[in-house]
Amino acid sequence: MKNIVKPVACKILEVKRESLHEYTYRVETDIKPEHGQFLQLSIPKIGEAPISVSSFGDGYMDFTIRSVGKVTDEIFEKQAGDTLFLRGAYGKGWPVDQFKDKHMVVITGGTGLAPVKSMLNKFYDEPDFTKSVHLISGFKNEEGIIFKGDLERWKERFDTIYALDKDHKDGWETGFVTEFVSRIPFGDFGDDYAVVVVGPPPMMKFTGFEVLKQGVPEEKIWMSFERKMSCAVGKCGHCRIDEVYVCLDGPVFNYTQAKYLVD
Repeated sequence: MKNIVKPVACKILEVKRESLHEYTYRVETDIKPEHGQFLQLSIPKIGEAPISVSSFGDGYMDFTIRSVGKVTDEIFEKQAGDTLFLRGAYGKGWPVDQFKDKHMVVITGGTGLAPVKSMLNKFYDEPDFTKSVHLISGFKNEEGIIFKGDLERWKERFDTIYALDKDHKDGWETGFVTEFVSRIPFGDFGDDYAVVVVGPPPMMKFTGFEVLKQGVPEEKIWMSFERKMSCAVGKCGHCRIDEVYVCLDGPVFNYTQAKYLVD
């Protein structure tokens, strides 16, 4: 029987700086995750951290990491050729099959773009999979922009709105993502659409409110929660909110349930 909590040593293939505080680590592995799942990345004698998969392909996975604590600080000391330990993949990802032939609205804040990157690339690579894609991505400032090349590429096929909270940048809006939700033509979608929201808890909370104001039913909204996870297998109870275990029941939730989980 496979040991679902045993880490496996994996070679770092590439390290790419995304922004002032984020790096993407490409790791050699044959693990095949679903879009939106996460893995536990660890360093012996230091600890481990749950990190969502930002991209994957034959023989590799990408993890876009922000330095926020002891484990991620230690990971940032690693270079190509070094070793990271992985276990997973865990959790429930995006219901991609349900998104087929729908108009997709994806709204992200900051590093919340990472958990949807692989799915957005699928929509880009398979233009007939969805009817349309509307993407709103916001960042605190220009130094915090990640996936710059992908943002430019997605503009070719998606309807995009990119925004900085307060800074000004050519071709970008200034303001919070909540201010641009009303620009999405929900009335033109009929009943064939879905909305994905990922970002910091306050961003998801208030973006959810704005989407509901546009008349979107709760069951058409999806969110991803990554906070508070620890063991990833529902044993430690660290991520339990009432009767929900985020690591097992999520990290992706429909808004009918997610509305009770937002801080």
